[in-house]
Amino acid sequence: MKLRIGSRESALAVAQAQILLRHLAAAGIDAELVTMKTTGDVILDRALDKVGGKGLFIKELEKALLDGAIDLAVHSYKDMPMQIDPRLPIVAVSPRSDPRDALVLPLGVSSIDPAKPIGSGSKRRTIQLEALYPDMEVAPIRGNVLTRLDKLDAGAYAALVLAAAGLKRLGLSARASRVFEPREMIPAACQGILALQARRDFDTELLAGFHDADAWDMAEAERGFVETLDGGCSSPIGAYATLDGDQLTLTGLYVNADGQRRTGTLSSTRREARKTGRLLAVTLSEGGMR
Repeated sequence: MKLRIGSRESALAVAQAQILLRHLAAAGIDAELVTMKTTGDVILDRALDKVGGKGLFIKELEKALLDGAIDLAVHSYKDMPMQIDPRLPIVAVSPRSDPRDALVLPLGVSSIDPAKPIGSGSKRRTIQLEALYPDMEVAPIRGNVLTRLDKLDAGAYAALVLAAAGLKRLGLSARASRVFEPREMIPAACQGILALQARRDFDTELLAGFHDADAWDMAEAERGFVETLDGGCSSPIGAYATLDGDQLTLTGLYVNADGQRRTGTLSSTRREARKTGRLLAVTLSEGGMR
């Protein structure tokens, strides 16, 4: 039986699906790629929070899973909404790639032009960029990575902020002029992690060599944080977990309705990952830490 692997049709999504396909091929499992355009790829003239949020990037893939047209869907875990259809669980996650955000300048440019805006696709990045570059405008941008880079190189922006993992997977790491450390710009929850979604009856033994327990626990903490704050792609929320043996450390960013920014860090054992995310979220939302 040949597994059908579903993916968005963007260059980055395909590159990410190829990571799974290479693993399956090495394990002797026959698989083929099935790509499709999602609603989130089509609606590019409005902010995501105005047209339905993160679910727009997975709707068509989930329908294909339910219809039996594909067996697995490969997602950027950071694009997954907090509420996942119980019929279509996350059955595995990849090892985490670089979780950080990167600043990208136009081709041939070595310094940022203060007369043009920095392009940002999220409120999380925007609010942190405004602190890092207080004298510059931050303007919204939509589209896949290559589309955004085309807009940058055409002169519409002074710089862009993109996920370092996405640039790496596209072979474009050299485009990054600066990579922000998590203490400078707290990443999106699950940034750099791939999530595999399937029907409940899928044989997860096929993915035993792909699934990464460390990435799973980090994702549990980060998603617990975001879920407790009722956050989605439109919310200026960041969450970043690290592991040192059995100890998990989670750093979170929360911005309340008045624009007040709070960050904090909490540590626990990895067995309490989800609980740690929830506790940090409650602490920050109640005005704790800084």
